[in-house]
Formats: sequence, C-alpha cells, structure tokens
Amino acid sequence: MNPFPRIALARDTDLTLGRLLEELADLNGDRPLVEEHGTGLTLTYREGADRVAEYAAGIAAKSQPGDRVVVAAANGYEFFLLCLAASRAGTVPVPVNPQMTKNEVDYVIDDSSAHLVVRSVDEVSGSGRLDQAAPCDAADTAAIFYTSGTTGKPKGAELTHRALLGSAAMAALYPAGLRRDEMVCGMPVAHIAGFTILLMTACLGVPLYLLPKFRPDWALDAIESRRATAFIGVPAMYRMMLEAGAEQRDLHSIRLWASGADAMPDDLIKVFKRLGATATLPVVNTNIGEAIFIDGYGMVELAGGAAIRISLPWIQLPLVPLPGYQLKAVDDRGDEVGMGEVGELAVKGPGVLKGYHGKKEATDEVLLPDGFLRTGDLARRQPFGLVSLAGRKKHVIKHGGYSVFAVEVEHTLEEHPDIVEAAVVGLPDARKGEIPVAVVRVREGADLSPDALVAWAGEHMADYKAPRQVRIVDDLPRTGTDKVQKDKLKELFG
Repeated sequence: MNPFPRIALARDTDLTLGRLLEELADLNGDRPLVEEHGTGLTLTYREGADRVAEYAAGIAAKSQPGDRVVVAAANGYEFFLLCLAASRAGTVPVPVNPQMTKNEVDYVIDDSSAHLVVRSVDEVSGSGRLDQAAPCDAADTAAIFYTSGTTGKPKGAELTHRALLGSAAMAALYPAGLRRDEMVCGMPVAHIAGFTILLMTACLGVPLYLLPKFRPDWALDAIESRRATAFIGVPAMYRMMLEAGAEQRDLHSIRLWASGADAMPDDLIKVFKRLGATATLPVVNTNIGEAIFIDGYGMVELAGGAAIRISLPWIQLPLVPLPGYQLKAVDDRGDEVGMGEVGELAVKGPGVLKGYHGKKEATDEVLLPDGFLRTGDLARRQPFGLVSLAGRKKHVIKHGGYSVFAVEVEHTLEEHPDIVEAAVVGLPDARKGEIPVAVVRVREGADLSPDALVAWAGEHMADYKAPRQVRIVDDLPRTGTDKVQKDKLKELFG
C-alpha cells in the first residue's frame, strides 16, 4: 500500500475522468465535496463517486465505448457527475450549455455525431453500478467542448484526459484539512472554465458551494454567511456584485478571489482585493492585509487555463505561464515578433487540443508545426519569455491605417464616472476603412447623452481611437458565459 497516496495521485499520468472521483473517494472518504444552492444537493466524496458509478451503468446500457454522449442537463453539480460518468462508461462526453437554444443543441448533436443525449440524471439512474471504469488511455479524447460560436459556427475541441487532468491532479498535493476552506463558485459547469474549476476543487479537497444560477445577492449572501475563503467567477459577475453592494458587505473571510473566461479589469481587482483580507487575527478578530486575486488566461482549445496573473497584497505580478506551458507572440507566418512588438499570442503545453472534431482544415489553421496554438488573442512580447495581453486579434479596428485595440478604448471609457461597462467594435467606413463605435451601460440615475460621451471620449483619447458613435443600453448581449457578443452590437448601429 502506498504510504503517500496524495503524491501517487498527483503523479498518476494515466489518470482518466472516469476514475477521478473513485480515486478521490479513496483519499477523502466522507469529507464534504459539494453543497448546491437552492437544490438541497449535498455530497461527500464517497457519495459523489457512488453517483458516478450509478450513472455510468445507465449510460453504458444505452451506448457503446467510443460513442459521443451529449450532456444537456440543467446547470449544476449533477451535470459534472454525468460527464464523469460518461467517461467511466467508455464514451466521450460532449457538454452543452443549458442556455443554448434547441437549434444550437441540435447543431452540436449533429456535428459531434452523438449516439446519446442525456438531459437529466433520471434517464441514466437505476441500472446498478459500473464498479470498474472502462479501459482507456490518458492520451485519448476525454471530452469534446464546443467553442462559444461568437465568430461563426461552434467547433468541437477534442481534449484528452491528460489535458484536462494534468494541472488538476497536482492539486491533490494541497494539504486539505489543515485549515477551514470553502469556495463559492458561480461558473457555468458546461463551460471549460467552470468544468476545470470543479475538477480542481475536487482534487484540492476544498468543499465547494455551487450556485447553479448566479445572482449577485446570492453570491454575496453565501460568502458573508458561510465565511467562505475563496470565490471564483467571470468578470461580469464581479461587476454585478459590486453594483449589488459588495462594498457594504463583510467579505473579509475571503483569502482568494479568482476569475476566468474573460479579461478582468484592474480596477475591479483592486476593489475586491481590498474587500477580502490576508488573515484575521484571533481574539481581537481584526482583519489585516488584502486578499490575493488570480486572473486566469485560457480557452476551450487549451483545456482551461494556461497562464495566470497573480495580484498579491499591494503587488501586481505579470502574466506568467502555468507549469509546462510556453507563451510567445507571433506574426502571420508564425514567426516570433520583435521585443516590444504586438503579435498573435501562441501557446504550447499539455492542454492544447488534439484537434477540432471533424474539421482538419480548421485544426491546421490554429496549430503551428512546432506545436504552438494560435489563440486569436494579441500579445506584446516582453523580456524573459513573458508577454502582456493586448486584446483580441479579431477586435482590432483598422481606422485610417491605425490599429485600434478595442480593449484599450473600453478601459478608457470605463474611467468615466457614469459608465459601468463599455464594449467597442468597428463599423465599415468607405473613407477610413473602419470607425470605432461603443455600446455602454451607465450607472442608475446618470444623466449622460451619447453626444456628450462622444465629446468626452474625444478629449480623453487619441482622435483615431475615440468612438464616433455611442449607444446607451440597459444590457449587453452575452454568451452563456457572460462574454459580450460583439458581433450583435453592430446591429444596434444599423
């Protein structure tokens, strides 16, 4: 018997999704795994592993090894267990976001050539247990995650067991139980960021409080009442919590804030670091210091995160690759750009997708011969092998020969005291090629006209960057993971 089971699990390069909870149950037994807001679901590690074995038996009875199984259940921890169960049965889970329309789900079913669609746990319960995970190789495709489709039809990214579990399994080394921890999570489980966070927290041994439906007041209530020590969400969730009165709540129990799925604005990082604390002194019950903030960079094609920005109390560190990953900025030919120049961010590491399901041409477009993945993001080359992000390549506006980075204009607009959120896109222009335009949300009660904002922008940024038109809206169109759907913004300008 191995005297160091956590080390053995962390070093298990053959670990698969189907075996994961079985192995973790051996380590953690009846320790709490998850509690779900509003549903009454509470599971220990052993109970979670039992459910995976039960659902796997039901899936195996309706499918063959290698089949694709679309998981289209409601958002929640059971969705996660169904994906693990599909893997245990020897099939390939294909998670779909519950917010997708029927036509969008049908597209995924057809594109993935799925043989089974599971919409609830009731469909695969009551068939006994699958006590032994179906044999498979860690280099095999573990799951197919579809891209958001904001730039066209979604593509299915084939991700291996090793890609999904490499970083998560290392988390088993965390000395869980030495102190009280709990993470509140508002991430959608079908999204790669949410899915990998659930993998990570399970391996960490940190109990999870999951919000199947995110509401800022529910998140703040959970943190405050449960004295949670960590929270993870997307930037839009942090904005909503701030608007819902986060600064008037006692959130000092938080030691770690984390964000993923989109770029986190520095101003929000500073606010939430201050709302948490480094530690609470016993006896006097006094909070000291600030919380840590981790802003993750990743995407579906990277099986989640590949780099992080860590903001320590009073110190902001640069974007650094996670262990095993390399970053570089490349030109259109795939060659690295010069120091200080902007190019497309390319990433190499264990999480890089095997390919897009059934789309070799699309795969060849993003995978360079040296194994680096073109991300579609812009990055500026920095010394020591580091880069700094400079926005989305597809969101560069070419205005009169100048390159306008939408993210830079958005950050400047958000410095206006009445603007809550800004999104910038380019509109075709016969003379200039493109002109920048903006869609903004303003604070409640603000007296701000589009013309006034256009004038303000002209005073606060270079002429070629300043939006020529502005639309003020109550809400911005978003994907299921709260990313702004910039293609839809153009419709507001006719």
